[in-house]
Amino acid sequence: MVHAYILIQTEVGKSSSVAKEIEQIPGVTQAEDVTGPYDVIARAEAASVDELGKLVMSRVQAVDGITRTLTCPVVHF
Repeated sequence: MVHAYILIQTEVGKSSSVAKEIEQIPGVTQAEDVTGPYDVIARAEAASVDELGKLVMSRVQAVDGITRTLTCPVVHF
């Protein structure tokens, strides 16, 4: 299982609605509004890196109000 944090920038005033919508996507385990350079941080999981990419590109980035995402896979050393 691959886990990742997805850092999301939104249009002004959209962070709350974006977080609520993203949290409903299968594979997203958590999404919260934050302050700073990103507006929402989500945690997601998928069976593989390829599946994670598909989740982000086809489901997360399709949410209205998102302007940019940065996906950070979790690594264990």
